[in-house]
Amino acid sequence: MFKYLHKLFIIIKNKHFLSLTGNAVMSVLGMVTYGLLSHALSLEEMGIWIFFTTGYLLLETFRSGFLTTAFIKFYAGASVEKAEEIVASSWYIALLITLGFIGLNIPAFFLEDYISDIGFSLLLKWFGITYIVSLPYYMATNMMQGEQRFDRLLYIRTINTASFIIFITGLIITGKVNLQYVLYAYLLSFFITSLFVVLKGWSGIQLFNRKSKESVLALYNFGKFSVGTTISANLFRTSDTIIIKVFLGDAALAIYNLGQKLLEIIEIPLRSFAATAMPSLSTAYNQAKNKLVIEEMSKYIGLLTIFLIPAAILSLFLADFAIALIGGPQYTQTEAANVLRLFMLFALLYPADRFMALTLDVIHKPRVNFIKVMVMLAANIIFDIIGVFTLGNIYGLALATLVPTLIAVGVGYFALQDYQKFSFISLYKGSWQTIVAIIKTRKLT
Repeated sequence: MFKYLHKLFIIIKNKHFLSLTGNAVMSVLGMVTYGLLSHALSLEEMGIWIFFTTGYLLLETFRSGFLTTAFIKFYAGASVEKAEEIVASSWYIALLITLGFIGLNIPAFFLEDYISDIGFSLLLKWFGITYIVSLPYYMATNMMQGEQRFDRLLYIRTINTASFIIFITGLIITGKVNLQYVLYAYLLSFFITSLFVVLKGWSGIQLFNRKSKESVLALYNFGKFSVGTTISANLFRTSDTIIIKVFLGDAALAIYNLGQKLLEIIEIPLRSFAATAMPSLSTAYNQAKNKLVIEEMSKYIGLLTIFLIPAAILSLFLADFAIALIGGPQYTQTEAANVLRLFMLFALLYPADRFMALTLDVIHKPRVNFIKVMVMLAANIIFDIIGVFTLGNIYGLALATLVPTLIAVGVGYFALQDYQKFSFISLYKGSWQTIVAIIKTRKLT
């Protein structure tokens, strides 16, 4: 009995398990939040809220794109003194970025009265306040990921999302659900979480005076490349939102986004294993084991792709049910289910895209990722517009997403050939052989 309990405890404490569990829990809570809002708001109101959050997350990407990868790279495995310098220097850069955006928000705030579109108006009026109340929360998530404390990371994210759910539920019960109150609930959930991490000492703000010029420059020199890649990747997703809002309207945006939102099923393992893959890839690279770097990358790509195949098949049959469950009856007679089916099929290429991009960062080629994402962004905008004018609905945009995905996989594959030669089929062959061997071993026992 104690033997099995010990094994269970080891599994639970495993970083891969904690990361996967954390992302799964957050995805479920995210779906609950999305479902509550989809049922409570009209299609048009939901489209406006999606535009606001998409706009804010695009601005947040400048901060996270500049610092997150750089922070983890220099923080993980560093000495205590060096780690404290990295935390303090990261806070210094993050604060400068935050104050810069607040400075931009001041003149933008006065333009709010001249803009008739509610989504643009909300974004101009509130993005600065949202940016500052979320700063300690953001820095704490960086620290916990760098320390691989995925248990604490789960606590922090759960407090943030669960508090938002509680506030939204309260608004529904009292019959006061509207965009303004939803926005207040959003800000309050960030404020509560930021206050929690500061009081717990998990944000690192208490180390602010320990910054160093050397660490600031190291973070800056790495971040100036990674930020371009991250912003461009986010613009890639945001371009869909803007094009749909401008050409098809807020209701179409809500429909398209619901089909896309359910891709969280795919994002759970991708985010989880990306968080745990970077240290192992970095270790192999730092030891000059080129072949091992590619083998590690291939392991993640192959296994995740194989495990995603059943999810893609199930989505073909259960898409209508999933859309009705999360979105409610107002979405059931729309294109949302078919959009979900298309995205799930295209998602089989996502592991190759994600982990080849991660490997390029690890081997110090963030510039390749930046150029790749810029090409993807241009292709996405061009084919989105072609899709809208050709089909006149959101199917045109859904089909257009395949083009930049193919570009991403192609660029990643050819760029890595200069580092270590490998065949595309080898990304999947080794993992498939591993799974077959495990099954055969089980049968024999």
